[in-house]
Amino acid sequence: MTNGIPVALTIAGSDCSAGAGIQADLKTFQHFGVHGLTAVTCVVSETANVVRAVHAVPLEVVADQIALLLESFPVAAVKTGMLFSAAHVTAVAEILRKFPEIPLVVDPVMIASTGASLLEPAAIDCYQNLLLPLATVITPNLPEAEALLGERILDENSLEPAARKLSEMFGTAILLKGGHLDGPVCIDLLMEYGNVHRFTAARISVPGSHGTGCTLSAAITANLALGQSLPDATAAAKSYLGETLRRSYSFHALDGEAIHALNQGTRF
Repeated sequence: MTNGIPVALTIAGSDCSAGAGIQADLKTFQHFGVHGLTAVTCVVSETANVVRAVHAVPLEVVADQIALLLESFPVAAVKTGMLFSAAHVTAVAEILRKFPEIPLVVDPVMIASTGASLLEPAAIDCYQNLLLPLATVITPNLPEAEALLGERILDENSLEPAARKLSEMFGTAILLKGGHLDGPVCIDLLMEYGNVHRFTAARISVPGSHGTGCTLSAAITANLALGQSLPDATAAAKSYLGETLRRSYSFHALDGEAIHALNQGTRF
């Protein structure tokens, strides 16, 4: 801690519309009273409706950001978000391997809510072999879990077997997010050391949900930095995400198209 304030580090992309990425992470850290550090992996020109361009930050700059922050601050938890390329995943894993004592939340960002790809195909193998085995918890949504498993997850009954298989594959806890399944209720399933924790919430109808995965994983990271157990950190994160969705709002661009954003609240 710094002056009694826990420190968390996010290694992720920059979303210029501030609904996702490091901007969402910082707002979430602030809400929970955690000092947020950022190592930027990509600069993304995007809104909730479109990903226009992705510019990867040079590897040496990414690595230097992470190394400098870990050397300079008492980091209590780390999360990774958009890493984009196999080379970036490899570089991040090589550094984080040296800090096994720091809880690591891996949000395996692969596909934007618009459907645009946010990960080079070759990077999946690097995730599986290098980064995911280092994680305290991995937080895939269903499409990401399917990509990691190489098989479909079709319904609620498939959640637990899929989470268990992923947990065994990578030797870590899995928070499998079931929001892509149809129905009035969203079920997220946490598999931790063979124990299952279910988090159920009524589906909140919003026009767009840009940044929900970033917000949830950042909230888990913040609460781990505060010393909470993984189930308690996940419960607190789920509660916070529900709050942000209930307070979400839209903007209208000059062409009249609605642009949706999450309103991550800040508590002082």
